[in-house]
Amino acid sequence: MERPSALRWFGYAVGVRLPERYNEWALHDATSKHWRARFVVQRSIGIVPLCAVWLLLPGSIWLRLSLVLMAALVAYFYSCAYMEESVEHRLGRQGFPHNTGRRLRAEAAEAKNAEVTARYLARYRTPSEG
Repeated sequence: MERPSALRWFGYAVGVRLPERYNEWALHDATSKHWRARFVVQRSIGIVPLCAVWLLLPGSIWLRLSLVLMAALVAYFYSCAYMEESVEHRLGRQGFPHNTGRRLRAEAAEAKNAEVTARYLARYRTPSEG
């Protein structure tokens, strides 16, 4: 799997479509175990610079910190509220069919649950002797 360079990743984080050779990586980014954390980090690319600019505005430090905190909380709230839709839109932009990410994450969760269930049954539901 080919990973994008730092500059391409930065573009990807702000909404630029990656070339097709990175499609496998984009799919991994949207369906890996830590896809939610990756999404939040990518959204931070747009939020942090705005917060830095607001810290430079004139006024008391408490007012500026309050503005930054309020704006960051609202931005992260809405980013996380529409996380799945945003990831699906990003995958669609890369050329994947609609709901590819949801389907792959559901399949992975189902496989993980089946494995956990099998371990539970093997450990606690063994036939009794006698």
